[in-house]
Amino acid sequence: MDFRLLKHVATLAETLHFGRASELCHISPSTLSRSIQQVEAELGTRLFERDNRHVTLTSQGLAFHHYAKETLEQWETQKRTLAATTEQLRGEISIYCSVTASYSFLYELLSDVRTRHPGIELKLHTGDPANAMTRVLDGADDMAITPRPRIPPGALAFKSLTRSPLVFIAPNETQDWLPLEPESSTAAQWQRVPMILSEAGLSREHTNTWFKALGIAPRIYAQVAGHEAIVSMVGLGFGVGVVPKIVLDNSPLAGRVQVLNVKPELPHYDVGLCVLNRRLKNPMIDAFWATVSAR
Repeated sequence: MDFRLLKHVATLAETLHFGRASELCHISPSTLSRSIQQVEAELGTRLFERDNRHVTLTSQGLAFHHYAKETLEQWETQKRTLAATTEQLRGEISIYCSVTASYSFLYELLSDVRTRHPGIELKLHTGDPANAMTRVLDGADDMAITPRPRIPPGALAFKSLTRSPLVFIAPNETQDWLPLEPESSTAAQWQRVPMILSEAGLSREHTNTWFKALGIAPRIYAQVAGHEAIVSMVGLGFGVGVVPKIVLDNSPLAGRVQVLNVKPELPHYDVGLCVLNRRLKNPMIDAFWATVSAR
């Protein structure tokens, strides 16, 4: 089996979109289609059902996707192991993180890795931190910077990078719905407050728990993906938001909002790097992990 063809099958199985998969594989959609047809012909079965609008995996496709991912990972591990005995580490590591993480502390971390291992290519994907662990568990990225959950998945290794408090932020302009005494929070003060919250993730879980302890449900004005967008909407006066302070400190709109001295305080955000435990057998990923440990 051609490993290039395995990569094509695995990528299409993960994206279920010929256009996106061909871009990720750096080939044309027609070349990708021929690759899939070649693999299906060799196996004597259909891996995908497709029409002009949709692509879905067959049951045989699901089984073969698992095989393809495992085989590609073992192949990469073997290549790195052999290469490590003769020359510097070479290869590619993909990392997923939020926009804030990419310019708050990731720059120095990646600089250290580049200095120690110049043969490692680093690819960065940014997005909502709520999706970080899922992307690592699904194999979309090798590593991710993510808030540590209360109970991390057993398949993941986690290394702390920094801690940041979660804070309530409000627009600078006076609003009639703002709580008058946030340091003495009561249900009556917060019932009318429009809240701008993350769609999912640890900050949303902590906020829901905070309101539940207060005895009310938050009045949701908007739910957004990514904390950076919360700062923007709060600065425009749409409501009160909850974000990690590290996001606020690095936001160009920090001057347009104020931190409310809310009591009781929300828990701290433990931000760190996560990776599948079994992926640490890869010498390249292990080298990156060791660099983080050294910091």
